[in-house]
Amino acid sequence: MTGSSASSPADRQAAAEATSHDHDRTLGASLSADDFKALFRGHPGGVAVITAEGPDGPVALTATSVSSVSVDPPLLIFSVSALSSATPAILAADTIVVHLLDGEDLDVAQLAATSGIDRFADRTRWSRLVTGEPVYHGVRAWVRCSIVERMNAGGSTVIAAHALQSDIARDVEPGEHGNALVYHNRTWHRLGDHSRVDG
Repeated sequence: MTGSSASSPADRQAAAEATSHDHDRTLGASLSADDFKALFRGHPGGVAVITAEGPDGPVALTATSVSSVSVDPPLLIFSVSALSSATPAILAADTIVVHLLDGEDLDVAQLAATSGIDRFADRTRWSRLVTGEPVYHGVRAWVRCSIVERMNAGGSTVIAAHALQSDIARDVEPGEHGNALVYHNRTWHRLGDHSRVDG
């Protein structure tokens, strides 16, 4: 992994393509894009929104790739696509905010997933932390993080971030579903008692 964000999206894409070609030579042919998508259509992901302060103002994107990887130190990872308009600002940021959403936050997830709009036009929905990062109001939980690693991965960048500060508005008791919001097969879903599987 590298901590540098100086390369342009085009440079990162070229490097990723070169790496992909090297892998093809050493590992054989890869799965097709359609086959790979089919694998993950049936694999749901928790929904989060990533925000950062960019040179032209705040940016946001919706992600289903957020995962915790360590509790000591407290680290999480997520990936951002080179195709997202928010990616350059997130890659250049030192700190970001990860909003961990539940079913009550579907509107925030949809807002950050919609392209071609100002995701921060409604000033009643968000504010800035004292450290400057934009944060949406009323979400289940958010965590302010320092970006510690960046790794090119195909047409995306995997980011590792160190948790610095958090707020939980709606806690989830151990073993409870907590109205979780997940994305599965191109559709939003809420987890609840109806989706519990006792085994």
